[in-house]
This record gives sequence, C-alpha cells and structure tokens, in this order.
Amino acid sequence: MRVKDIMSQPVYCVRDSDPIERVAALLADKKITAAPVLDDAGKLVGMVSEGDLLWLRVPEDPTAHPVGVEEPAFARRPETIAQVMSRHPVTTSSSADVADVAETMLYRNIRSEPVIDNGQVVGMVSRRDILRTFVRTDDVIAGEIQHRLDEYGGVDHGWEVTVTRGLAIIDGSVRNEVDRTVVSIIARTVPGVVGVQIVAASDGGS
Repeated sequence: MRVKDIMSQPVYCVRDSDPIERVAALLADKKITAAPVLDDAGKLVGMVSEGDLLWLRVPEDPTAHPVGVEEPAFARRPETIAQVMSRHPVTTSSSADVADVAETMLYRNIRSEPVIDNGQVVGMVSRRDILRTFVRTDDVIAGEIQHRLDEYGGVDHGWEVTVTRGLAIIDGSVRNEVDRTVVSIIARTVPGVVGVQIVAASDGGS
C-alpha cells in the first residue's frame, strides 16, 4: 500500500509569519493536530503541532502554586509560528510504502508527515490515517475491490473477490498476463489490503 492511498487532503498549510492565535484557530476548526509551515516562497520550512502552540502560551494560575515558590520568568511570549515550529520536518512521498512510513513514525516518535511530490506539499499522512486502514472489515475491503474491478472490466468480467484478514483472493478468468497484473494492482491500491492472490487462470486471449 502506498501513501497516496491513505494520505489526507486537502492540506492546510500555514506561513511561518502567521500569528499563533490564527494557526491555533485553524487547527481547532479543521480538527487537525499539525500543519506544514511554508515560507513566503512556498517552501516547506517546518511543522507546527498543538504541542508547539501550547508551549509558553497557557498562562499559569497563581492559586495553583504554593506560596513562596517563584514562578518562571519569560522575557517574551512567542507571537509567530516561526518562533515555536519544529524545523527540519520528516517528510515522505506519495509513492512511499506505508509500512516504511509507519516504521519511521515509531522510530522518530512523530505523529504525522507532510507528503512531498516535486517540491510541493500534496498531502499529510498521520498515525491515524495508517491505523484507519487496519480497522476496515474484510467485507468492506472486498466490496471496494469488487467495485473497482467492475469499473475496470465491466460487470460481466466474472471475477469474484473474497478477503480474509486483509488477504484478497480473486477468482475468475483473465485475458493475459497484462490483465492479471492490472487486476493485482487495482486490488493492492485498496486501503486495508495486505496481499493479493489471483487464482484466476488465463483464457489465452491477447
């Protein structure tokens, strides 16, 4: 499975010069936890998350601290995204293997990655996007594969799809090896598919 099959779109990017309050409102309104940060030239320069925005922004309640405990003094509260964003973000591409992205997220302890193609941010992929593929039932996955195959070959193609624990088994006839390859690719693009087995025999057509 490729990143393009599960990534989130559209991408809500922000500018490094944006006020923190404006970006906090965007994250809350769009129900996202992080956003790519671009400079004035549109180049990716960082990532900003809910945690970055909370840092040094929530005022302390003096009644919650024991008397005599000196509160930390901060010379200046940050105002723009450039002051709180995480620089040098880990990125991926739309053609990357989701398994590799998941491994990187766990190893680097990150929750989301911008998807970059040809220097442009084209999507976002998060742990939630990856986990969502594993909670889809086999019946749902089989139905989606069947629908895509029907669109490709027509309703009379005769392929029947069953899915067991993410393994898609496609039974029926294929015209040739090119047809077999296309059918396999179509099935593999469905989120939740962990493997494809084609038991269809070629009918010898060209």
